[in-house]
Amino acid sequence: MKVPLRFVVLCSLVCLFASASFGQAVSSAVAGAASVDPGYAQKAPKPISSVPAGVSLSSVVLDADTGAVIGGASGLATTASLINVNPLCQPTNDDRLNTNNPLPNQSNIDGLNTLSTFDGAFVAQAGPSASRDFRFTMIGNDPRLGHPTVVPACLDEVSLTLLNADGSVFANVPFAPFEQAVLESPNFEPLNYRSGARVQYADAVHRAQFFNVMKDNWHTVLMPSVTARTTITVPRFVNVQLKDGTIVQARSYFTGTAGDGSTFVLMLSPLFNFFFDNEVVSQITQGNFVTNGLNMTLFPNTFLFSLNTTNPNVPGQCCTLGFHTFFLDGGFPEDRWVTQYASWISPGLFGAGFQDVTALSHETSEAFANPFISNPAPNWQFPGQPANSKVCQANLEEGDPIEVLPNATATVEVKEKGFRFLYHPQNIPLLQWFEMGATSSAIDGAFSFPDETVLTQSAIPCPQ
Repeated sequence: MKVPLRFVVLCSLVCLFASASFGQAVSSAVAGAASVDPGYAQKAPKPISSVPAGVSLSSVVLDADTGAVIGGASGLATTASLINVNPLCQPTNDDRLNTNNPLPNQSNIDGLNTLSTFDGAFVAQAGPSASRDFRFTMIGNDPRLGHPTVVPACLDEVSLTLLNADGSVFANVPFAPFEQAVLESPNFEPLNYRSGARVQYADAVHRAQFFNVMKDNWHTVLMPSVTARTTITVPRFVNVQLKDGTIVQARSYFTGTAGDGSTFVLMLSPLFNFFFDNEVVSQITQGNFVTNGLNMTLFPNTFLFSLNTTNPNVPGQCCTLGFHTFFLDGGFPEDRWVTQYASWISPGLFGAGFQDVTALSHETSEAFANPFISNPAPNWQFPGQPANSKVCQANLEEGDPIEVLPNATATVEVKEKGFRFLYHPQNIPLLQWFEMGATSSAIDGAFSFPDETVLTQSAIPCPQ
């Protein structure tokens, strides 16, 4: 997985490495990194049949960009073992949420077995794409129909065992310290927003952009369930193949200590991509991930860097915090599992307020708005760029435009039954921002939510 060029530096190398929150050993180890740009990656859909079934990490060779297995594997994964599996991730009743009279959570797209979605379109109002229709598919049922859709949120909490070069254990990095904070976060906890009372964060954003056309009882509700707690063993080095066919041994990870005492891990992205693919297939096979759910692999302070081809023992560009995609079996009807990776972020590691569930809120809102990563948009310029900058994107990834801004995150407090935590979910651009119009049909005429002041006008077309 190669981190796209779209990531703009949120904190310079000087300020980031000077921070006391980065351990001294890691500061010196990554000082030669190409750049430190906390952001997000795009990951193509993954056919299950392309994931190797058996792999020896001691002999595996990975593609330096994608993480695809080139050597050291035997056999391919199969969905045959899914027959008669009883899903372990199922929604349960929660009277705190708006789940009265729900509509069925089942695919309404012929030929697909996946979660409930609705289709729509908008018309570009400026730039080279003016007057062109842009169709989209989003999670939930049609806002004009009303009623909630209840979606299982299947959580796979991943801990890491990091090995030394001789195979002994260097460190264990558990997810357990962050479990309660994740489950109590605005992603799952019902809170009050301008777009609705006692609603979850992604639902609040969803409702904000369709506020003036939806029925009041329209909701898209996540019911979280921890269906797996797994541990991945990470070798000190891994073999990767460069574009010219050369195979090099690369450093797999670097570690340091965050300000709260937690260990953070910088992991080589091709290796992480390999781990992610195999972990998702494993959870699908075990029935922990389901086609009608939003399936999440959650990691503790685990951020990805690209291979430094000139010096494989020093990180390249860093740091990816999350991505979303889907897995498919290629049958008919085709099974699709919408999935995402997001890292918990301890405070002080990055600028712009990136901490705790910033990545989880970013990826969840993007999955709601673009579950099959296929929704196009007019080619838009990232906010805050010089007038002629061509740092642009042409898709409906609703989290991306704001991730580069200094006020990227909101502050949301959760207080319940003795629990109190100040969270930092990301502010999200609304659908109307991508329309490039003078006005917005969203709640309050806004272009962003919940902080409506982050984006005060719509997107600027990418300069020609």
